[in-house]
Amino acid sequence: MQWHPSPNFGPRKDGLTPTLVVLHYTAMHTAQAAINRLCDPAAEVSAHYLICRKGAVIQLIDEEHRAWHAGVGEWHGQTDINSRSIGIELDNGGDHPFAEPQMAALETLLRAILDRWQITPGNVIGHSDMAPGRKIDPGPGFDWARLARKGLAARAGCDHDFKNLTAADFRTLARQAGFTADVDDETLLAAVRLRFRPGATGPLTAQDFTPLGPKALSP
Repeated sequence: MQWHPSPNFGPRKDGLTPTLVVLHYTAMHTAQAAINRLCDPAAEVSAHYLICRKGAVIQLIDEEHRAWHAGVGEWHGQTDINSRSIGIELDNGGDHPFAEPQMAALETLLRAILDRWQITPGNVIGHSDMAPGRKIDPGPGFDWARLARKGLAARAGCDHDFKNLTAADFRTLARQAGFTADVDDETLLAAVRLRFRPGATGPLTAQDFTPLGPKALSP
């Protein structure tokens, strides 16, 4: 763990403590470029941690403080995600796989954070989950299933006999799973697919309902 303090933080509002972890990618060419931006007062953005492609972990903000990483969004009906979360940036341009050392370092960091704050795996989310349509990170190349297998993110739902269901039914299931941001049907479908069926296109199908089944986003 390396320490590179950023001035871009403030107190968590209303006495809130972290109940979420939000994952991002930096969308920049290098980790140093991302650090420079996350520490630039003019940029007014930050995160608690940045993980480099080779696995180095940089802490920029103390977990007790409110970093400026999530912006406008909602998860399970809760807003002000910055006050409720710890933000982790992954050094990735969004157009290539996440490196093995980076994923291993993320797993180690997540275990410590979840234990320290008693956060459930179901509350480890992507930026795209809480800000659908506005954000797509950590993107279609991120291995959510790997984290789920290790108990560090929620499992997708199980197979279920979904028949004759509508877009309204899909919205209901998605909201129950946490996707409560006020977006249109197309944007909601894209966000759920980005998390569970990256690469899927076209109209709503039964396969889109399966991840939102009885065990959707379970701890």
